[in-house]
Amino acid sequence: MRRRLDTELVRRGLVGSRTRALAEIAAGRVTVAGAPATKAAHLVAAGQPIEVLGPPPRFVSRGGDKLDAALDDFDLDVSGARALDAGSSTGGFTDCLLQRGAGAVLAVDVGYGQLHERLRADSRVDVRERTDIRTVGPSDVGGELDAVVADLSFISLRAVLGPLLALAAPGAPVVALDKPQFEAGRQEA
Repeated sequence: MRRRLDTELVRRGLVGSRTRALAEIAAGRVTVAGAPATKAAHLVAAGQPIEVLGPPPRFVSRGGDKLDAALDDFDLDVSGARALDAGSSTGGFTDCLLQRGAGAVLAVDVGYGQLHERLRADSRVDVRERTDIRTVGPSDVGGELDAVVADLSFISLRAVLGPLLALAAPGAPVVALDKPQFEAGRQEA
């Protein structure tokens, strides 16, 4: 039986998600039977050797690398923190927070079924799927949080900044990924 390269990479455990598979293929780090593979839809046989070149990714998604850099740049320490990851998706930010010592992470997303299985199984992660962050208050999460991070798509930070700040304890760091295409009005775009 032949399968798509991107799904076969996940099935064999060479990458953690289809999104990561697509990124590795696009970066030219995947070979099939020793030849570079450039298309996710390339069909591979069950016994065909597949290799991902270079060191394994540190986080379950590239979002983890982005947050890791921000925490370094802003000199923020999340060790022992009860943290919120708003817009958790695959869990790159959640993974980064845990690897940097967060004691617990509340992973909130309006979608469902996206969080990496390793994170879903981690007892330090409280998964809240199908949840709009704008409807979550401190009483819903056991009080204010020590750190808040957000990587939200298809919604302006203007719409969620108030609710995010309401969840943060006084002085808690709030790190949000800015996506200009969702911040600009029609006239600014």
